[in-house]
Amino acid sequence: MKILLRGGSAEITEKKSRFIATVSPVRSPEEANDMIASLRKQYWDARHNCSAMIIGERGEFSRCSDDGEPAGTAGRPMLNVLTGAELTNVCAVVTRYFGGVLLGTGGLVRAYSCAVQEGLKACTVSECIEGFRLRIRTDYNGIGRIQYVLGQRHLPTTDISYTDVVEIETMVPADTAGAFRTEITEKTNAKALFVAEDAVRYALDGDKPVLLDDIM
Repeated sequence: MKILLRGGSAEITEKKSRFIATVSPVRSPEEANDMIASLRKQYWDARHNCSAMIIGERGEFSRCSDDGEPAGTAGRPMLNVLTGAELTNVCAVVTRYFGGVLLGTGGLVRAYSCAVQEGLKACTVSECIEGFRLRIRTDYNGIGRIQYVLGQRHLPTTDISYTDVVEIETMVPADTAGAFRTEITEKTNAKALFVAEDAVRYALDGDKPVLLDDIM
């Protein structure tokens, strides 16, 4: 699954109707409901505030609302966009200001879907990674070799300390952790020690890892 590290918003116009999409990370149905209520208050004069949410580590909870639009023309298409993007812990609200021209069933489905798609483009989306936080101890001769391996594998340095030895911390996806350990051992002639290992779930914000337990 994927998550939003930062939400976003976008607006489209379809036959004079304005569709304002607001997409935000949420951690519970209650938080999603608070978001929807806040946007209803903000856009109090809008005709509709349709919504869709997916919540849970595996996206096990979902709900959507057409908020007065014809059944199946708003909330379900919005939810389908979120599902197709493989997102969880997300809520999308599309606010519609009616422009005086009826769009028909197909037009509404396209407009609400497109609005959420544009809203997602304004968000920061990242993949949930199952992995390990590893701490490696080495001498000053070995640190350059370890940093070279990290660079080649595009792995982050999350901490580093210098005393009489050097300890460097990184996060490694579970499916490459074994090969990474082997390469570090070989590159340092077995002089590097793995002194700590914790199973973690994380996402990358650019090059910076973010622990999912802190945001989910």
